[in-house]
Amino acid sequence: MRDTIAAISTANGAGGMGVIRISGEGAAAVADRVFVSVSGKKPSEMKGYTAAFGKIYDGDELIDEAVVLVFRAPHSYTGENVVEISCHGGMYVTKRVLRAVLKNGAAAAEAGEFTKRAFLNGKMGLTEAEAVMDIISAKGEQSARAALSCMEGRLRQRIDHVRDSLIQSAAHLSAWADYPEEDIPGVSDESLLKELMDCKTELSALLKEYDAGKVMREGVDTVIAGRPNVGKSTLMNLLAGCERSIVTNVPGTTRDVIEETVMLGSIPLNLSDTAGIHSTDDPVEKIGVERAKDKLLKAGLILAVFDASRPLSDDDIQLTELLSGAPAIAVVNKTDLEQKLDVDFLKRKLGRVVFISALTGSGAEELEQQVAKLAGTDGFDASCGVLATERQRSAAESSLHSVEEAIDAVKSGITLDAVTVIIEDAINSLLELTGERVTEAVVDQVFSHFCVGK
Repeated sequence: MRDTIAAISTANGAGGMGVIRISGEGAAAVADRVFVSVSGKKPSEMKGYTAAFGKIYDGDELIDEAVVLVFRAPHSYTGENVVEISCHGGMYVTKRVLRAVLKNGAAAAEAGEFTKRAFLNGKMGLTEAEAVMDIISAKGEQSARAALSCMEGRLRQRIDHVRDSLIQSAAHLSAWADYPEEDIPGVSDESLLKELMDCKTELSALLKEYDAGKVMREGVDTVIAGRPNVGKSTLMNLLAGCERSIVTNVPGTTRDVIEETVMLGSIPLNLSDTAGIHSTDDPVEKIGVERAKDKLLKAGLILAVFDASRPLSDDDIQLTELLSGAPAIAVVNKTDLEQKLDVDFLKRKLGRVVFISALTGSGAEELEQQVAKLAGTDGFDASCGVLATERQRSAAESSLHSVEEAIDAVKSGITLDAVTVIIEDAINSLLELTGERVTEAVVDQVFSHFCVGK
């Protein structure tokens, strides 16, 4: 591990303040070379959790005024000596301060190196470290709450509960097998099966919650589809909260795919407003229709819009055929007008039907509820601690597979020595999940996805 590293820890752009973080044994010594406090006290002479105001220099050249905050190991984010320089925000000033810091003994930090050091120094587990980036990239309240609960150790607690139960079972089996002369109670199949079934239930719950958590973090790729002039663009604007798509009474106004990320309640929707799906001889419209159909094939959710004030057309019926078996909700729009649509047909074809007026916003709450049910996020508890990455999911799935294998082995009468080996495989998978037993390559892969400065 390199001694002292530095990076800009605030966003790249203009702002009221920019922060340059320095971490390592020589952090204070590097700060001494670039910072002069008004009190005359050097960062190396300051106690932990104290601050000083002064000026930043690159040699004899004044760069900026700044506040320096000192943390002493092990009571810092990384577990090392840390100095944070808070200067005026802006791309030039922060980069100029960082350049001075690097010239005076620090090395440029790699992606995620501060959090990686925190993990290696025992300040946090791997699941807590991975939650840091989830907090930074959270799109909504629920995804932020889920990431915060993981960073506070809720996921780790759930994993540790399963791991400890498995370790207890394996230890009892090993002690009973290795020391037959001792007065160690035997292990009954019934008690062992109960313990394994409890572990299976918890691991299965974690894996089930993963999909809902992924939706909250990454959003659902959602397509608004329908024939021209049924209100697709009005619905897009309603969900976006602004005029994102052009709305006119002229059919075919939208000729290409318009994309926007919006929040429907607590669910992020990666929304696409497509050209009206209909038969046309217009070569430009044909391209838009084909692109719309292509989007339908890849969508995780389809909001199929129909005009309540008109009977079903051939294009409407064709759309229902295209959506057979797809994750779709029939959105019956223009409910403020006299209804002429065959709603029973839509219920038979698509199942879920929601009535709205995209113009007035009525029915939006029901749409939110139906989307949550279809996306599997209804009843989602963001604070319980959920699996957040594909690496975590894979490790949990591997552990579950071993637990199920151990259950089958006990039921089929295989020797308890063999069962113990299988349980140990389940334990190893959980140790890999939490980072207690993980290869350097895995650690490098995890932190390579972090931003520089974190």
